[in-house]
Parts: sequence; C-alpha cells; structure tokens
Amino acid sequence: MIYVDTSVVLAHLLTEDKVPPREMWEEPLVSSRLLEYELWNRIHAGHLAESHGEAVRGIISKFAILEMIQPVLSRAVELFPVAVRTLDALHLASIEFLREQSLDIMLATYDPRMLAAARKLKLPVYPL
Repeated sequence: MIYVDTSVVLAHLLTEDKVPPREMWEEPLVSSRLLEYELWNRIHAGHLAESHGEAVRGIISKFAILEMIQPVLSRAVELFPVAVRTLDALHLASIEFLREQSLDIMLATYDPRMLAAARKLKLPVYPL
C-alpha cells in the first residue's frame, strides 16, 4: 500500500516536471483526510476549481482516507527525529499509525523534508 502525500498528487494534477509513474495509480493508495484539505486549498489559491475540480474529486476517490483520529493527532504532537512542519507531522503520524496496524506502507512524496523525516523514521519510500 502506498501512502501518498500532497506533493505527489499536486504534481500529477498540475502536470509538473516530476509526475508519479502511471502504474502507481493502480496500486492500493491511502492518505490522511489532510490530503483533501491541502489539495482544495492549493486549487482554490490558484483559482483552479473550475478547470481542475472534477480531477481533484476523481483523484481523491482513488484513496482510502484515514480520518484524523485521536491516536494520529496524539502522535503528531510528539517529538520526531528531525524538525517537521505541522502538516508533515500529521502525515507522518498517519503513516506510523497505519504501520502499527500491521499494514505494509510506503511513502510517496516529492518533498525533500518529508523524505528526510521518513528516512530517520526508517519508513520505506516509494521510488518516484
């Protein structure tokens, strides 16, 4: 199962220089509810809702969504082995929660800070 953070979905939706491989979208995908909030925030900030709204809804429907439940929120406020931003802490805490449920999770991200934190936490990273 692949935990996808917002950087990867935005790259896909906005056709940036880096885009995830097509086969990734055929894998079981999971993310935090935070993904939906972050995507819409960026889409609205760029005034792209009319042109990209359907694509956003379609991509979100491909994901199993983990709600921001108390164990995730509790872990997010604890110390991480590297300094992380608030939203990254929520994503990392979500991944750790899923791994505690015995799920085999890899992180897909283009964010170098998330990659550094994942490596410190010994989280497998999906090759992008």
